[in-house]
Amino acid sequence: MRFAGARIAEAVGLDLGDLPATQRRRRLRIRGNGRKHRAVPVHPELAAALEAWPSVRRTWPGAEATTAVFLNRVGTRLSVRVADEIIAGIARAAGIEDAVTPHVLRHTFATDLTRAGTDLVTVAELLGHASLDSTRIYTLPTKDDLDDAIARLTVDR
Repeated sequence: MRFAGARIAEAVGLDLGDLPATQRRRRLRIRGNGRKHRAVPVHPELAAALEAWPSVRRTWPGAEATTAVFLNRVGTRLSVRVADEIIAGIARAAGIEDAVTPHVLRHTFATDLTRAGTDLVTVAELLGHASLDSTRIYTLPTKDDLDDAIARLTVDR
């Protein structure tokens, strides 16, 4: 979610066939809202995790019986609720439980892209938004952003 901008339901809905097929064209196929699919370029951090996961996944009970990427303890597809609990547990263990949720990870993805200068149309495409108004919510400027914008103003004298 953090490196692909996926919603939690999109992440747990991934199948093995959605993972990047080649080293050259690294794209993650995400099935979004309204049966719309999008192909998201894979960030190097995510690529490393996606490359390592299949060998670990093979050791899980029931792994051979499903195409789901993420499995629960009994070998069926991980549910949204359990994935949310796992993320909450990791955040709790790190002492940041109020700061990290699946949606915050997606929000951070969008915010980091816009702060790096990515245009809203591209961010909307990566998030799977049909409307730029939906994307704008993720990219509202902070007080620091506003201060920085004013500081960059040039005045011809």
